[in-house]
Amino acid sequence: MLKTLRVPERLFQMAMWLVSFIFASFLIGLGGKIVGDLPGVTQDLYLEQFLDPAQVARNRYVQDSLGRVEAAQTAARDRAQVRLTSNANVYRNARQSFDNWVRTRTATTDPAQDPEVLQRTRELDALKSAEQSAQAEVDRLNGELLLVSQAETQQQQRYAELEEQARGRYERARFRQELRVFAIRLVLTLPLLLIAAWMVMRKRKSQYWPLARGFVLFALFAFFVELVPYLPSYGGYVRYGVGVIVSAVAGVYAIRAMQRYLARRAEEERQSESERRRALPYEEAIKRISAGVCPGCERPIAHTAPGMPANFCVHCGMTLFDECGSCHTRKNAFFHYCPACGVPATGVSGPPPVTA
Repeated sequence: MLKTLRVPERLFQMAMWLVSFIFASFLIGLGGKIVGDLPGVTQDLYLEQFLDPAQVARNRYVQDSLGRVEAAQTAARDRAQVRLTSNANVYRNARQSFDNWVRTRTATTDPAQDPEVLQRTRELDALKSAEQSAQAEVDRLNGELLLVSQAETQQQQRYAELEEQARGRYERARFRQELRVFAIRLVLTLPLLLIAAWMVMRKRKSQYWPLARGFVLFALFAFFVELVPYLPSYGGYVRYGVGVIVSAVAGVYAIRAMQRYLARRAEEERQSESERRRALPYEEAIKRISAGVCPGCERPIAHTAPGMPANFCVHCGMTLFDECGSCHTRKNAFFHYCPACGVPATGVSGPPPVTA
């Protein structure tokens, strides 16, 4: 398509698109700063904000106290476990030494009445008693730690109950926050969309359309980036409601645009060929014929032979190709000059193109 346009025109169109993008980027940056500085837009809500402060403070105080008790009890249990291990090792070593001494001793009297045997037996009993005492201390501390752990579990369950009681208030507040943020962004975005729609419908032929096009790009960015991600999702009602409204408005506009287009095409087809040729822009007519469609009715051009387009449109009768009056070369009927001899074409309506 661009091959049928002159180089300066292509460069100018590219420059105008660049102007549109630059203008839109600055508008987007300015809009982002304005939205970011609005009060109430960036407010964050947390579940903890809706808990009873007194109950939360009491629960945390109890949990902290239980944590300190658990740490102290754990340290005491570890020390008792060390003592138990030490006493058990001493008793085991003493018992092994006693058994070895009894086996190697040559007794001359009854071993049960031997004073040394009795002394060693009493020492072993004392060591065993110390081991048993250490084991009892460890068991007692383990029992206390179990009670502390159960108390901590109860406090954690109580805190979970407090969170569950506050969840309803939190969800309602979050929904109101979402609606507030959406309403603020909608108030800012909706006028932009309306202005952009008006520009698309009324200013597309204006000499300032590149700037208006930049504003349209900015409005589309504001809608899809600054508004759509903040649509509340409560039950899907708001999201689907907005979707229904937007799709309905777009559908009505598309239907009416198609009806206007069909009515305009029907009116054009009722006009004479000379009137239709005068209404066609020169560049547009050249592009359509190069694309293989009739510039009058935009239907495909028929071929009388492979690679040989018909001289007339079989649908609307418009002349597409004719002969030069001077050299009789077959040429595009919209050319203002013969491509073979350069003689001005006869019967071509409309002004010749301006040379760059």
